[in-house]
Amino acid sequence: MSLEAPPKAPPSPPDAPAPRARGRRPDFTPLWLLTPAGLVIVLVTIAPIAYLVYTSFTDYNQRTLFTGQFTYAGLENYTNLLSSSDFWKSLLRTVLFTAALVIGSMLIGMGVSHLLTRVNLFWRYTTTVVLITAWAMPNVASTLVWNWLFQPGYGVVNWILAQLRVFGDTTNLNWADDPTLAYVAIWMLVVWQAVPFIALTLNAAEQQVPAEYQEAARLDGASELTVYRVITLQFLRPTLLLVTILSVIWDYNVFNQIWLFSAGGPGDSTSTLGVFTYKTAFVGFQVGEGAAISVITTAILLGLTALYIRSLLKSGEDL
Repeated sequence: MSLEAPPKAPPSPPDAPAPRARGRRPDFTPLWLLTPAGLVIVLVTIAPIAYLVYTSFTDYNQRTLFTGQFTYAGLENYTNLLSSSDFWKSLLRTVLFTAALVIGSMLIGMGVSHLLTRVNLFWRYTTTVVLITAWAMPNVASTLVWNWLFQPGYGVVNWILAQLRVFGDTTNLNWADDPTLAYVAIWMLVVWQAVPFIALTLNAAEQQVPAEYQEAARLDGASELTVYRVITLQFLRPTLLLVTILSVIWDYNVFNQIWLFSAGGPGDSTSTLGVFTYKTAFVGFQVGEGAAISVITTAILLGLTALYIRSLLKSGEDL
């Protein structure tokens, strides 16, 4: 009996080529939705900055305001500024005063923030409402009221100091006529305006600190100062860094408070970069040179912001 090989199955037809996927057309819907906001940013932010940079390279001055004529000056404005002692003095005043403002507002804000965690609910809400009310006041209005408080003759602050009889008769004391007193009054005003934001922001972050870590430190015998320094501050570091860089930017650009209280005087003793820029551009009508000061100021602040972003990236925090 012979065994026959089973018949071979017919070969299967080759697979039909897969249909080509049609190329998807790009969806421009997100771009169309972002266009209005992009146009606003270009018109309100990018275009003025570009024109400011362009103006800093021209001799735009009082004559230009009437004739519209100006010429390209190259780096002349920047050269004049960098060789001007008034510019360097105003820059030094700005740096020192900014440091004093940031240190004062941060320390007081951290203290108020921590105190808010130690009081009962009623006082916490009451203090929060007071802080928000103080923060919401326009700085021009609050500066004018502050100026009235320190006015010679009828100022409440001078009257209180006179009643204390510690500094003698201060009824007619003019704080704006003395550089030290002017700085002290402006410092108190700016710190008073800055503390609410710092305190409320830090308090919101402090309430997120795990309580079990603090309790464990207390059980180990740590004092309240040690608990705050070792535990609380470690969790507050990203928020502290953010609030600090924002405070530096805001305090570096302080103008209204100084101009309305002392107008940069007596002399130029309280003339920071903001006041120096205003006097150069709108009192002396050297608009091109004033624009150059603004460009330098913006470059300095951009450098500080870059340092902040770099530190965030190094610490692994999200932007």
